[in-house]
Amino acid sequence: MFDIKSFYEAKSVEDAVAALSADPDSEVISGGTDVLIRVREGKDAGKGLVSIHNIPELKGVEMDADGTIIIKPATSFSHITNHPMIQKHLNMLGLAVDQVGGPQVRNTATIGGNICNGATSADSASTMCALNAVVVLEGPEGVREIPVTEFYTGPGRTVRKQNEVCTAFRIAREDYEGWEGCYIKYGKRKAMEIATLGCAVRVKLSEDKTVIEDVRLAYGVAAPTPVRCYEAEAALRGKMVRDASIYDLFAETALSQVNPRTSWRASREFRLQLIKELARRGLKESILLAGGNIDA
Repeated sequence: MFDIKSFYEAKSVEDAVAALSADPDSEVISGGTDVLIRVREGKDAGKGLVSIHNIPELKGVEMDADGTIIIKPATSFSHITNHPMIQKHLNMLGLAVDQVGGPQVRNTATIGGNICNGATSADSASTMCALNAVVVLEGPEGVREIPVTEFYTGPGRTVRKQNEVCTAFRIAREDYEGWEGCYIKYGKRKAMEIATLGCAVRVKLSEDKTVIEDVRLAYGVAAPTPVRCYEAEAALRGKMVRDASIYDLFAETALSQVNPRTSWRASREFRLQLIKELARRGLKESILLAGGNIDA
């Protein structure tokens, strides 16, 4: 039995915003795989829930005329992984969210909930940071757009206000076209596991595949929030793909922008080792996916 004060099924985004505004102690629910756990554990017990799960305009993946890919927040992980547009342009994201929980969770859990939950361990979070995704929020004061890299404010906290609804995630064409990358999740077991550390790497190579024109590196569980390592990215721009020193440079520079903690899953020291090792592995795999030849 869940201790829920009330449950309201919103008919539209505007209806959801109005319901949330009418009850300042209420919160949004979609798939419920995070919210209902918090209710059961007593953290959010006694609250009113406003469901956006059955609002049609909050589901699906589409592309704007300018090539921007729009992922709606109530889209389940399974739908994201299997969507042709994701497989063609954002396969890294599809593979990342396919590592969340088990099949039942992935059929129910939504990307909006995974991001808005604010957890640094969310598999979609570091991936969306590496994709330069933009979060679209709608509330009583209108619509606002926030880069996902600026969305998190602390453990389990984001800039989303209580009466705002996430309506979309936008990924611009220049943030996926010509890029390749991978997400590496480390856990104590291979499935049904929360990340001990998550690492997302993306690269954009020169036309002849010999130079790293651009690179992105993002982590989950390497800091209180998902984090981009901008200094590590800057250190590799213009470097030759066959330069064997780029892997250590990438990994060592990343350490200056992370702040992992010790928890029951892993010590700070072990996470620091993972941060270096996954940066190396992720960079190598991304270069190979982009068509680079790393053999000297």
